[in-house]
Amino acid sequence: MVERDAKVSSRSLARVYPLVVDKAYGVNIEDVDGNRFLDFNSGIAVMNLGYSHPRIVEAVKHQAELITHGAFLEFYADVPTEFSEKLLSFIPSMDRVFLTNSGTESVEAAMKLARHYTKRKYFISFYGSFHGRSLGALSLTSSKIVHRKDFGPFLPVIHVPYANPYRCPLRASEDECAQACLDYITNVVFKTEVSPEEVAAIFVEPVQGEGGYVVPPKDFLKGLREICTKYGILYVDDEVQAGCFRTGRFLATEHFGVEPDVVCLAKALGGGLPLGAIVCKADFMTWPPGSHASTFGGNMLSCAAGIATLDVVKEKGFGSNVLNSGATIISYLKELQQESSFIGDVRGLGLMIGLELVKNKESKETNTQMRDAVVHDAFEKGLLLLPAGESSIRIAPPIIIGREDIEAGLEILGKSIQKHI
Repeated sequence: MVERDAKVSSRSLARVYPLVVDKAYGVNIEDVDGNRFLDFNSGIAVMNLGYSHPRIVEAVKHQAELITHGAFLEFYADVPTEFSEKLLSFIPSMDRVFLTNSGTESVEAAMKLARHYTKRKYFISFYGSFHGRSLGALSLTSSKIVHRKDFGPFLPVIHVPYANPYRCPLRASEDECAQACLDYITNVVFKTEVSPEEVAAIFVEPVQGEGGYVVPPKDFLKGLREICTKYGILYVDDEVQAGCFRTGRFLATEHFGVEPDVVCLAKALGGGLPLGAIVCKADFMTWPPGSHASTFGGNMLSCAAGIATLDVVKEKGFGSNVLNSGATIISYLKELQQESSFIGDVRGLGLMIGLELVKNKESKETNTQMRDAVVHDAFEKGLLLLPAGESSIRIAPPIIIGREDIEAGLEILGKSIQKHI
């Protein structure tokens, strides 16, 4: 299978390990040889409710018997409308939805919306960010050079430092990092590169994904909100990876007490089917009919799966269970950190957890080789992990994971780390 795929698939597709999937259920994936793997990455934070969730499967089966595609941009349909209404019930401060097929498409739509509303040209994004790979979203993305090399020139985006308490890009102390990064925007960017009156939007991940699962200080996002409000810049919250209760709240930004102007969603929103959205207040969605649309945005099957997904996560106690599971994992990792001089940082919200490996704790020098070795060793032991940033491991199992599977996964992870230190 691996050889066949290599002959027909684009070389741009990078695989972390040679896993040939046959089927999946709950938090488990089986390969074509019948080997079972415990999934600690949820298909890159897509399968929040696990694989083949019975309520999602039933919803998709039922919808497939009625209609699978109805060109929602041409006429009305109840399923995408019902999904949009349910989505807005999780974000009560907002009242308009535009449906897309992916996170990248949501970001692209938000960029167009911001330009149309503000009549401004420029955007601000952050080093370490990932917002997608199509040209507009890629202009915002700045996490790996391979994403950008040979694809420019890009849209006018200015990248600025993201407040990382463990590894401040401006070499400020942990307590001063947030303010140093905010000051960089106002004292450097706005005075030397672009007038704030020319900036349409600031795009920010409340927890950086590809950048290493970095959780910023609360003051950082609050400060960004203040900058946006002061200069009439739209605050665009990219929740593509962090949203849908991945952090224990429907939106990760809720942990920081910040209200965005526009929210981008996708990944877990469709329960495994392609579904994304941008959500905002009606005041911002001023573009006229025909100015933006999507052939498959609001697809019937995807929206049926999305309705079932939202119904499940709306159940009482769902978010607190995610927070409790995350606390269990973080507690274990911090104990492991005390025993090892190579675990530099443990951070996270809910079940969006980053484990950063270093050459030693004093220098904090990244240790990509060890990180990759741990990920590969865990795979051979039956645990699926993914890298993030230069030397971090992302831990993002399905948020319905139970205590027994958490303990089994952590046991494998602990053995893999011990083997390489």
